[in-house]
Amino acid sequence: MANSGCDAVFFVLLSILLAYTAITSTMHSKSTNNNHSDSSHHFNKHELTNNASKALRNHGFNILATLLQISPEIFLSIPHSTIFAIQDSAISNLSVPSWAMKQLLEYHTSPTKIAFQELMKMSYGSCVTTLLSRKKIAITKVDEKQRVVEINNVIVSHPDVFLEGNLSIQGVNGVFSALDFRRMDEHRDVIQSPICEEISNGSANDTTKKLVDWPRIIKLLSSNGFVSFAIELHSVLDGVIQDSANLSSVTIFAPPNLGFLSSPSPLLERTVRLHIMPKRYTFMELAFLPDVSSLETLAPGLNVTVSKSNFSRVLVIDRVEITAPDIFVSETFIIHGISRPFELEELSI
Repeated sequence: MANSGCDAVFFVLLSILLAYTAITSTMHSKSTNNNHSDSSHHFNKHELTNNASKALRNHGFNILATLLQISPEIFLSIPHSTIFAIQDSAISNLSVPSWAMKQLLEYHTSPTKIAFQELMKMSYGSCVTTLLSRKKIAITKVDEKQRVVEINNVIVSHPDVFLEGNLSIQGVNGVFSALDFRRMDEHRDVIQSPICEEISNGSANDTTKKLVDWPRIIKLLSSNGFVSFAIELHSVLDGVIQDSANLSSVTIFAPPNLGFLSSPSPLLERTVRLHIMPKRYTFMELAFLPDVSSLETLAPGLNVTVSKSNFSRVLVIDRVEITAPDIFVSETFIIHGISRPFELEELSI
């Protein structure tokens, strides 16, 4: 069994290295003519790379350590870098083509040097630029007392693995992005990054509690093609607000319509409530939940289940596919489009 584990790591590493062979060989050939004039810089980078690789191995990040030694240009071709090193087990569990792995590694590298203490000073929702074009990562949790930082809901498990020169390495216990396998066959961008522009970076001293803006939700549902569900939500909104007046965040799973339900009734209200969670979940957050996770809804006593199909590579809630993730993301609510309504197991109240 130990050998099979080693083989898995080896083949993952090999696929990553193959993805960069053309890039690194080109870069090496271009730099050959300047070797004499830049020998001091080359020596410093070589020493930095060896020290960083050694630190990574000491903390169990063997795949990233080897990749950094063989192809340092991936991470050190810019003046400053922060590598968010993914644990070997998380990389080994991925089965993606080399070009998609390239996107993932770029998404875990920032063109700035950031120490863990600087991450601790960032506020919830703060964005950090990555090497992947137009993609950012977001601070999703900071607990100074416990010295805990989460990025894209992934904990920084090994703070300051390496801090030297222009390089910082922070170890993380998972990948920052679920991959959109629907785009895999088209060789398109498969990284799903947070829409952090919509998240407020309000003052830490601001204790004002923001409440869910239901009129805005209904307006957005109508303008994004969910007119039927918007009307049905509006018709039962008084009861929803009465039972959840102090609700500060929700997730809406919006179906095209609720079918046979056309007028206000206890059954309609119960069905609408089944499509609303009293917590804010981005698509990425849902994708990172353990398989077969149960989510509370506003329908008393009724939960829905998140599951991930290895066959179709889609995310489903109670066997219903999310067809339009993150239609709108705000500080207090998120709307996801789904293919059809969730089904009530009991058709009577």
